[in-house]
Amino acid sequence: MHGLPARYVSGYIETVPPPGKPKLAGSDATHAWTSVMVPRPGGGSMWVDLDPTNDHLADSRYIVTAWGRDFRDVSPLKGVIFTESKKSTLKVGVDVIRLPD
Repeated sequence: MHGLPARYVSGYIETVPPPGKPKLAGSDATHAWTSVMVPRPGGGSMWVDLDPTNDHLADSRYIVTAWGRDFRDVSPLKGVIFTESKKSTLKVGVDVIRLPD
């Protein structure tokens, strides 16, 4: 609408527990946000990642897995499972843990 390139970003976000509470294993989840290319002061351009769900800019807690036009381009799980069982389940879990510097 404003002539700026934009993209859909899929990935993970490190969650932050409430003060005094431990970080829960398995509390991190897939997440999506937007990215827009904006002009830099003095020339050139840069991508700025915006998380409208949490109302802030994406930072080091965000892990990008893919960029695309929309969710269909970057779905975190996609495929076909062949099995002989009539009942099968798929369970996926992700933990995002910050490594010490």
